[in-house]
Amino acid sequence: MTTTHAPTDALRVGMIGYGFMGAAHSHAWRTAHRFFDLPLTPQLHTLAGRTESTLAAAAERYGFASYTTRWQDVVEDPEIDVIDICTPGDTHYEIAMAALAAGKHVLCEKPLANSVEQSEEMTAAAAAARAQGARSLCGFSYRRTPALAYARQLVAEGAVGEIRQIRAQYLQDWLSDADAPMTWRLDKDKAGSGALGDIGAHIIDLAQWISGQDIASVSGTLETVVPTRPAAGDMQGLGGKGDTSGERQDVTVDDVALFTARFETGVLGSFEATRMAQGRKNAMRVEINGSAGSLAFDFERMNELEIYDATAPGGRQGFTRVLTTEPEHPYAAAWWPTGHGLGYEHTFTHQIADLVTAIGEGTDPSPSFEEALQVQRVLAAVEASAADGSSWTSTAPDAPSGTTSGTTTQSTTQEHTR
Repeated sequence: MTTTHAPTDALRVGMIGYGFMGAAHSHAWRTAHRFFDLPLTPQLHTLAGRTESTLAAAAERYGFASYTTRWQDVVEDPEIDVIDICTPGDTHYEIAMAALAAGKHVLCEKPLANSVEQSEEMTAAAAAARAQGARSLCGFSYRRTPALAYARQLVAEGAVGEIRQIRAQYLQDWLSDADAPMTWRLDKDKAGSGALGDIGAHIIDLAQWISGQDIASVSGTLETVVPTRPAAGDMQGLGGKGDTSGERQDVTVDDVALFTARFETGVLGSFEATRMAQGRKNAMRVEINGSAGSLAFDFERMNELEIYDATAPGGRQGFTRVLTTEPEHPYAAAWWPTGHGLGYEHTFTHQIADLVTAIGEGTDPSPSFEEALQVQRVLAAVEASAADGSSWTSTAPDAPSGTTSGTTTQSTTQEHTR
């Protein structure tokens, strides 16, 4: 005899957007309750997108019960409990504000919005919704990497002593080919920024989260290395190159972002975000140097954390490679036997597990919109510093900020383009 069990205490999910992030998020919603003991069971209710033909296929592939071409349908549906926003940055504000006003829980991909001003409004709306029981989370998924969560734990326990210096890099090469086609991520109006906000936001968040310190001021430079790209429709062969004899469109965001930061305690940090680093696929690196030791991490070796103990006796000093797959490490106990590594997709599953737990327990998940707003202020300060050539720009709420989350204005982009 076969018995079918309907999930109790279901958490019905409406997702908006079904590209790269939509695939990662839907996988996580399907998986989290199968490995973590959650107070609620996620159900993929409705998927929203613009193009019905591809949307229908995505809904079936991802496991959604229904789909719609109007995101408003998802927000207005009384059966849906949580809104998952996986769209380009220029749409985050409108969707999140509507979802919070409707009393929905909200998961919004990073960066929170395309301006500090919009992020402030979203944060205020999230605080008001929180008072009514609606929870909100910004999707900085790398926090859920076991090695990085363990690094934060070690810093909090004093393993590196007093923090003296922080360095972070996010190196990719997927735009290093000058004939790689135009995408929405290269359009300031849609993306809000280039390498700075797309991948730089991650290392800003991680550096602040791991260290427990906010960035207070920055000095930065932005560069657009390839000023034009083949139109997205001008593709040839399987190599993904655009037709260089056809139309080329202006790139209006940065390809490379470099900046120095001073944290609230006076600690200096250096940051680099680039999509021009040939041979680096997803080298997201963080290193913390302290009075008693150091921690170093590279996402291309995501199951490892390097730990240096400066208090060890002479002859025994050196970085120790720790494989963070033990049950003592954050999140690892829910998965495979010791030594069996995790992958990129697990960070999203951990994110959903934490969010669902917070919703079920009535607690506030992290990173909150307030934490995401702080990242947004850093991005704006880097942009402002790069635009006017100032040595240092404050991240304080009343400091001057740009109109986007990280890219230069058009005039500045042209000035720094080669």
